[in-house]
Amino acid sequence: MIRWNTEQTEFREGLARWGEALSADHIELDEQATFSWDKWKLIQKTGILALPFEEEHGGLGQSLLTTMYVLEGLGEHCQDAGLNFSVTTTLASTGIPLTRFGTPEQKERYLPLISSGEAIGAHAITESEGGSDAMAMTTRAERDGDHFVLNGSKTFVSNGPVADVFVVYARTRPDGGALGVSAFLVDRDTPGLTVGKPIKKMGLRTSPLSELYFDDCRIPRTRVLGRVGGGFIVLDHVMKREVLFSFVVNAGEMQHRLDRCLEYAKTRRSFGKPIGSHQSIANKIVDTKIGLETARKWLYDTAQRLDDGENVTIDLAIAKLLTSQANVASSLAAVQIFGGHGYMSEYGLEQGVRNAVGGTIYSGTNEIQYNRIASMLGLGT
Repeated sequence: MIRWNTEQTEFREGLARWGEALSADHIELDEQATFSWDKWKLIQKTGILALPFEEEHGGLGQSLLTTMYVLEGLGEHCQDAGLNFSVTTTLASTGIPLTRFGTPEQKERYLPLISSGEAIGAHAITESEGGSDAMAMTTRAERDGDHFVLNGSKTFVSNGPVADVFVVYARTRPDGGALGVSAFLVDRDTPGLTVGKPIKKMGLRTSPLSELYFDDCRIPRTRVLGRVGGGFIVLDHVMKREVLFSFVVNAGEMQHRLDRCLEYAKTRRSFGKPIGSHQSIANKIVDTKIGLETARKWLYDTAQRLDDGENVTIDLAIAKLLTSQANVASSLAAVQIFGGHGYMSEYGLEQGVRNAVGGTIYSGTNEIQYNRIASMLGLGT
């Protein structure tokens, strides 16, 4: 069990006071599929975007675990799940790889903007034909003197419609396998880059996504992130943090949902007594508590092991599976506990179901996670 120190607790408690403002109108904004720039300005004021980055670039220099602890608080106190998702996306997609792989010039150019929230980040990995199979990407980057020329397209780019800078993964060697992919920093206004219209989706609607199109998009050699051919090293580093950041937010959301269900179960009466005294309702709440605590333990234990330099391939897959499944289960249980009210949009619980389903798909589908664990157990073909 982690014992959080005073500074860590103060970071999280300081965020809590923004919860009401960040949650305002979240049901209406979800219905409209609207990214709120006003709320993004509030996010900037909270300082949460600066947590994991170096102080010399405007960050707060906090550890992985501290960042996760505060992000869990974001999930607990901010009911705009799409906004939360946009926060973790900009942190993991752009800021995190810059911190690890960026040149001094790249860090100086981008990190102060990312850590302040002045710039929103996104990464472009998925392609329409490849899905979770990143190795199948066909977007290419061909060397032309001091530039690379990008051609191709990406889809399901979270933050795409609002992002200022993208980390784009493209093939620099068609026959190079994992060593034939490189990562590039691409500014939104780069000639040859077209950002598609927002794509309608089931949940997390206030976090917009889109397609990207590259048509002879010229990128200076100095915007290669890491080394040429080292894109999968960058991606591996990013995805580990993306899983931990995104799903610890889900843990916070589950905590909020549990608190709501407990309060409702204690005050809502049926057949002359609180509904929480009925075993069928109590069991749903107990299952929610077990799912939350199991997910929380796996997320923080995995983060600690990652910090210690251990191989966490299986741990991450298990943490992702457990958290996403527990989130879906708890969201469905909440609808049942609230009954007819839970089915109504105004209570925000059906929205929770739609949001939770996304966690079984993004950051590598749950089916991919099962395959990964099986492979690590020697069951691959």
